[in-house]
Amino acid sequence: MPTDRPLSLVTGASAGIGAAFARQLAALGHDLVLVARRAGRLESLARELESRHAARVHVLPADLADPAAVHQLCDALERRGLAVDWLVNNAGYGVPGTFEANAWRNHADFIQVLMTAPTELAWRLLPGMRRRGYGRIVNVASLAGHIPGSAGHTLYAAAKAYLIKFSQSLALENRHLGVQVCALCPGFTWSEFHDVTGTREKMDQMPGFMWQSAEEVARQGVAAVERGEVVHVTGRVNRAIKAVAKLLPDRWALWLSARESKRYRNLDP
Repeated sequence: MPTDRPLSLVTGASAGIGAAFARQLAALGHDLVLVARRAGRLESLARELESRHAARVHVLPADLADPAAVHQLCDALERRGLAVDWLVNNAGYGVPGTFEANAWRNHADFIQVLMTAPTELAWRLLPGMRRRGYGRIVNVASLAGHIPGSAGHTLYAAAKAYLIKFSQSLALENRHLGVQVCALCPGFTWSEFHDVTGTREKMDQMPGFMWQSAEEVARQGVAAVERGEVVHVTGRVNRAIKAVAKLLPDRWALWLSARESKRYRNLDP
């Protein structure tokens, strides 16, 4: 452990799982770097964490869809003399509709935010963690990365599967140096995600036992990476779904995915 307060950088910290991670880590005695597009929300969260936990909080608004954003963000950290001990790659969203119904710009931005940005952040911050002999990286993936893809939201499961495999390789390369990496895989989580994607009405029809709070997901994520767990699926229901998906023949699994995805995927862009 660092000798003083660890510093945690959380992307997508303005709401949902990202904000929950920030609160959990501040309660554990961490200082924070909060990253998201909505500066006003970050400032409000920063005031809360500073007041409640005496945390030192740095607000660095950034749009991770900009290919230059990560470089600029890390430059800002260097100018302030900030060494990141925990990286929580949480920023993400969904692109409603089918693949061809969306403009390429929508897909390119999505790939940048959910795949390229977290990979570059890890690449830029990892050397410092390795030198200090301590680091934690949590890549917020999804149960969707363990089950067959669905019609609509075409790139979502693919991006989350990438984060899982990336986390596994990164964990194997760095665990002997005190750096632990975990792919956190929640299922349905109460947040703004489904409001943004326009699927709230469909999602409200899902049974309550399928859902977890953002706070519980973040709590499990912190505990899992500290245990050295490389992939953690949150909740018994989600772990059961993953197990069944692994056992089913691909043809059956895809049939089930096609049937069930109509309940929660928006095929209209």
